[in-house]
Amino acid sequence: MKVNVVQAILSDNDAVATENRAAFDAAGLFAVNVMASPGAGKTALILATAERLPVGVGLGVIEGDLASSLDAETIAARGLPVVQINTGGGCHLDAPMIRTALPHLDLSSLRLLMVENVGNLVCPANFKLGTHANVVVASAPEGHDKPYKYPGMFAAADVVLLNKADLCPVFDFDLEFFRCGVQMVNPDAPIFAISCRTGAGLAQWIDWLVSRV
Repeated sequence: MKVNVVQAILSDNDAVATENRAAFDAAGLFAVNVMASPGAGKTALILATAERLPVGVGLGVIEGDLASSLDAETIAARGLPVVQINTGGGCHLDAPMIRTALPHLDLSSLRLLMVENVGNLVCPANFKLGTHANVVVASAPEGHDKPYKYPGMFAAADVVLLNKADLCPVFDFDLEFFRCGVQMVNPDAPIFAISCRTGAGLAQWIDWLVSRV
């Protein structure tokens, strides 16, 4: 029996993502979707980025978590406008969630919006949010095999950041093996080894980001 596929399963989400992108463009801001496993350093990256942005680049944050507002409170304590989205157990953010958060931010005062997705290396890659770029954060303690085990996530990245790179020797992290894994699925994505703790490598990331903002 022939089965006719009438509508893509994520078409409703993608339609809202298109609306979100239009809102970002109308406000003149650049939006990035920050994805990583739990503990890789998404919040640390946002804070380190905020400290190094040029004057005049207003940064806003949408914080996604299964529960709690701990990370949002940490971000707000630095004086950054932030909106918390709790997914109630959902493993990713989606475009309608982002749409509900936007009225709580003054988009006209921002040049950059960083969306911290739920910690997960699978589901977030499949749901468009309307952001302009996908940032995937890996970390040395996780091991150098993540691009091989989660190719879909790294294939969706516009840039890959290896955080906690200062700990590579401690965890016997093979940086070349990691790079090869990323390049197998995404040869065009730049890879920056960084440390949000020491600041190493962050200048390259900031240059990449500001060139797009």
